[in-house]
Amino acid sequence: MTTTAYLDALFSLAGRTALVTGGSSGIGRAIAEALGRAGAEVVLLARRAEPLRAATAELRAAGCTADWLAADLGDRDAVGQGAEEMVRRHGEPDILVNAAGVNPRPPMGDLTTPDWDRTMAVNLEAPFLLGQRFGPGMAERGWGRIIHIASQQAVRAFGNSGAYGVSKAGLAALARSQAEAWSRHGVSVNALAPGFVRTPLNEAVFADAGRTEAMARRTMAGRNGELDDFAGAAVFLAGPGAAYVTGQTVFVDGGFSVT
Repeated sequence: MTTTAYLDALFSLAGRTALVTGGSSGIGRAIAEALGRAGAEVVLLARRAEPLRAATAELRAAGCTADWLAADLGDRDAVGQGAEEMVRRHGEPDILVNAAGVNPRPPMGDLTTPDWDRTMAVNLEAPFLLGQRFGPGMAERGWGRIIHIASQQAVRAFGNSGAYGVSKAGLAALARSQAEAWSRHGVSVNALAPGFVRTPLNEAVFADAGRTEAMARRTMAGRNGELDDFAGAAVFLAGPGAAYVTGQTVFVDGGFSVT
């Protein structure tokens, strides 16, 4: 077997279709490009059409096969409609990446019920609903990959973790529950937990140079995360080589979580 054939057997996503929520920006956008470059047809799902259109154009310019769908992931009916539109246009996905998220940061005493409801709807309920729609089909076909984007705040409280931390802890637990249900049928389900990464959700924090430097010092790698840091882990978890990796939360954080 040639080196190329061996690597393809482990990592190629040729012939697979991936649905990536939150794929128009941040970590979702980076993962979408990584999966597309590995051979998957990628469909982005998020709320706003213009960023989706722009991200899709960038992916196509990079040689990826890409399309987009607009749906409000905080609206249960819209999530269902987006899922059905995905199937009508592209068929059932082989890979589901739940990267969409919102992160209100008020102190816990100021956290409102609408803040809580919106955070849970986007960060936790939408991944559950999409899993319920697509997971059983993956199991019936005997192959599937589900990847959730969790957070350091799933396991530790800092930076007004509030509703966001609770939702991400739930997401890690959801990965375990889905893995328990479907892994024996060829569906691997895992979560990726980023460290401190420059994304639109973290713009306000990165504006504080002192805090940014302090966060970098807390890592073993000596730096904060970049979007490219997630490409390898995402391609691995989405591919053939991850068949026996399931129910895990994989920390991509430069060692932040173990210091």
